[in-house]
Amino acid sequence: MSHTDFESYYQRIRGRQKRDALLWSLGILLLYLVSGHYTEFSPARLIDAGPDMLDYIYDTLPVLHWDQLFASAKVKGSLAYWGYRLHIQLPLVWETLNLALAATLLSSAIATVLAFLAADNTGSHPLARFILRAIVAFMRTMPELAWAVMFVMAFGVGVFPGFVALALHTIGSLTKLFYESLESASLKPVRGLDACGASRLQRMRFAFWPQVKPTFLSYSFMRLEVNFRQSTILGLVGAGGIGQELMVNIKLDRYDQVSITLLLIILVVALLDTVSGYVRRRVVEGMS
Repeated sequence: MSHTDFESYYQRIRGRQKRDALLWSLGILLLYLVSGHYTEFSPARLIDAGPDMLDYIYDTLPVLHWDQLFASAKVKGSLAYWGYRLHIQLPLVWETLNLALAATLLSSAIATVLAFLAADNTGSHPLARFILRAIVAFMRTMPELAWAVMFVMAFGVGVFPGFVALALHTIGSLTKLFYESLESASLKPVRGLDACGASRLQRMRFAFWPQVKPTFLSYSFMRLEVNFRQSTILGLVGAGGIGQELMVNIKLDRYDQVSITLLLIILVVALLDTVSGYVRRRVVEGMS
């Protein structure tokens, strides 16, 4: 190919890429405008409501005085006065963390088994795959809040309804992620073990599992972080945990307690993200 032919080919490819990029950009812009119209989104409305949102944020900020910062809980302007409900809030944070951890561990184990049954390259029956995928699709389609409201009505206010709601939604979400990971795994080790006379269970254990284990662990750690954030929201409907404390503070206009509750949630989420990232690197990447 001569230099002229190569330049002509290059310009033709570049022109096609630019045309495709322009068409995709126009399509996304059109989709945004249509969806923004139906959701009544307006930048002007957002700007107009901005001061009210900032006023609420300002109201939640604690009144602290440097000269009284470390005074007793009876002195206004001290950290102790701001955190006078910490003896109630810290156990609730611990409860919420355990709720998310228990739901994630149980759901990950169940989703791992269901994923091997739902994947189309593990030898499961087509009808069983269809039924199982339909069930897990329903489980993840129902929002956690809807599950929580249903179970609060059935079991009453407490942590157990939140646990069941989180577990069901997590099983539905992780099963889909897991079986898609299995379907993208290489079949060469599977064929090799099959040629050696390995059973179906042995093929799953020694061919599929080593390939998908890092992905399964990564998704499970990610879901743990999601579940902690979701469990704080579930408390708003009476499913226990720190979310219920946040709801009470908002209803009673205890603005200073709203801010410290949110601060505790943010700190735990940041800590959880750091710890899960460290564990993920140790387990998945073999970092010493």
